[in-house]
Amino acid sequence: MNSPPARGDNPPPRVTVLTGYLGAGKTTLVNHLLSADHGYRIAVIVNEAGDIGIDGDLVVSSDEEVIEMANGCVCCTLSVRQDLTATLKKLLERPDSPRYFLIEASGLADPVPLTQALFVDGLADQLVLDGVITMVDSQHIEHHLDRFDSNPTDSRAADQILCADRIVLNKTDLVGTSDCDRIEGRIRTLNSTAPLIRTRYARVDPGLLLGIGAFDPARQAVESGRFGIESEPADHTLQATSLEVFDELDRTRLLAWLQALVDDRAEDIHRIKGILALAGETQPIVLQGIRSVFELYPGGSWSEGRSSRLVVIGRDLDEEMLREGLAGCRAEQTH
Repeated sequence: MNSPPARGDNPPPRVTVLTGYLGAGKTTLVNHLLSADHGYRIAVIVNEAGDIGIDGDLVVSSDEEVIEMANGCVCCTLSVRQDLTATLKKLLERPDSPRYFLIEASGLADPVPLTQALFVDGLADQLVLDGVITMVDSQHIEHHLDRFDSNPTDSRAADQILCADRIVLNKTDLVGTSDCDRIEGRIRTLNSTAPLIRTRYARVDPGLLLGIGAFDPARQAVESGRFGIESEPADHTLQATSLEVFDELDRTRLLAWLQALVDDRAEDIHRIKGILALAGETQPIVLQGIRSVFELYPGGSWSEGRSSRLVVIGRDLDEEMLREGLAGCRAEQTH
């Protein structure tokens, strides 16, 4: 577990992970963001072998795997043999180090390992994970979800939706409005908390995707129920369980419970996030986790009564066990 960098007048660069199944429009979105007026100097890291796919009129020059963009951005390829951590550190060492990183994952890739890499020693104190964006192809996503329904082990497209902080439903011009409504309903059975944006040709307001602060307590409207679950997923192998304890929690017991939980169910738990009231802490404590990696850090001030609210998103979860486990972390609990 690592502590995030301090958020001050000179905040660390942010990182967005962009995922989505093959053909969803990720590269089109990257080109759109690189040419848009959003105020960020972005470094795009493409987790693909082969052609980087950046529009020619954006390219100024190329130096090894780093491509300079006309608008001051940079782009580099990340082959399957290269290490994401090393690539990020290399870019951070540049004299003109970017202030924003966009990682475009392979369409067949599990985005979680890429996201986990941002929590490791050597990066956790240099970068802030801003969020995970998932692109969805309106024309073909139902085929992938049908395959998942009949065979839950064929889960890549579903997993990409499940871990998203924002979902971009692309190519809506290729299907009807009623089709979009039905697709959105199916997406909501997997992820009921991420805002969903419908678009054509990946034309999205950059402000809806960049700087969203999904892992930043200063940007989280927790008191308005941001971490609440609107509905339970229809597929019972995928769950988003909302927990709440109105007593203060003991930090030591909480850490022990979380560590045991992720050690036992690392492959099944995709995300853990919440706001916690810990004994001895005057501020709410933010919990953010990606599978086996999690962190706790202070998050602003209380706007209403102190309580601990937690969401666990994953597969085949025992809701009663989770409730009992969190309740067992209460500060007044005696053994």
